[in-house]
Amino acid sequence: MSNGSSLTGDLKFLNLGEVLQLLGANGSTGILSLMSKYAQNTGVIYLDNGNPVEASDGSLTGVDGLYALFGWTDGKFEFKEQDVNKKNTIKKSRMEIILEGLRMVDDGQVEILGAVSYKPKKSDGSEKSSHVPLIRGPLVDYMYVIDEEDFKDGDEIVKEGKHGGWIWVILDGTVDIIKETKKGKFNIIRIGEGSFVGSMSSFFSKSNVRSASAFAKGEVQLGMLDSQQLFSEFSNMSSDFKDIIKSLDKRLKLVSNRAFDFYLGKLNLDEIISGKPVMKQGNNENRLFSIAKGKASVVRNFEKAFIPLVDLGERDFIGNVPFFDMGHEPYSASVYASKDFKISKIETAGLQKEYDNLSITFKNLIENVATCITATTMVASEFYKKIKKKK
Repeated sequence: MSNGSSLTGDLKFLNLGEVLQLLGANGSTGILSLMSKYAQNTGVIYLDNGNPVEASDGSLTGVDGLYALFGWTDGKFEFKEQDVNKKNTIKKSRMEIILEGLRMVDDGQVEILGAVSYKPKKSDGSEKSSHVPLIRGPLVDYMYVIDEEDFKDGDEIVKEGKHGGWIWVILDGTVDIIKETKKGKFNIIRIGEGSFVGSMSSFFSKSNVRSASAFAKGEVQLGMLDSQQLFSEFSNMSSDFKDIIKSLDKRLKLVSNRAFDFYLGKLNLDEIISGKPVMKQGNNENRLFSIAKGKASVVRNFEKAFIPLVDLGERDFIGNVPFFDMGHEPYSASVYASKDFKISKIETAGLQKEYDNLSITFKNLIENVATCITATTMVASEFYKKIKKKK
């Protein structure tokens, strides 16, 4: 988008979550306005480099005003690129906001504004909403799809613990990502059109083992991706970019395991490394680092509880990656380090240029993994909250 350009549309065609994803993917800065004949005031969201920094629905401001706007299902939106001089009052990552806003709509926690409006539910604590978030990816790039496969409801697409290197993109339908437990099947997340089935570790590991099973939820059509083309792209990346891809893939597996542990009722606060945090949750930190020595723990402050999410080591990254948002540090988690901790700064300008030259499919794959990390982190946080109440 060029300066002063405008994006307009209907909220019946693109909901607010999809609009924010589109603007976030483009790193857009400007003002998003929502208009509805059922609202007296215009809803306004201010974005800086694709991230909401302030919002208002007419009566509420900040993150509360932003969540309220997810209930505007009947109306128009308009985005205009311009400089935004607003203090950042929304200290949450973009994808965390989108997933939480959509969940609140599904759970009836925000007022739906339309021809038929209804007020949020007042929970008495007896309602049980599903913890499983639904993740949809960007529009599918068919250039890398070499074959299509159809699955029926309940079919097992991949099996946990088995070797496999194929990656699919979901063309139609939804897929449940599941881990087997003594308590039965644990449904981590549910993924829909545009999301990917398979792991990026197939690019850099000869013995890629599936970390979870995938089952078709209803009728599903998958597109098999050209793994040779994807591997060729990965092979041509710089060592820093490869390390970030590996570390991103590792984070998803680690935070999935942490959600799994919390689901089983396991809680170990000793896993938080003691010492001064090297990165504090909510700080406006734009730098990116590689761990050269020692260990680090990513810890989230969630409803007055400190939740250990993942433990990182050498060649893992910490900080802000400019081209994806994973719902961890710096905006939604802190980083605690061991005494022997050492880091080296990664220059992001070169990484951004590499990212800009990637295929649409590889960009979508990276973004989808980051989104799944955000969603799984929210699942882990909810289960952590439940076991904390029991102790």
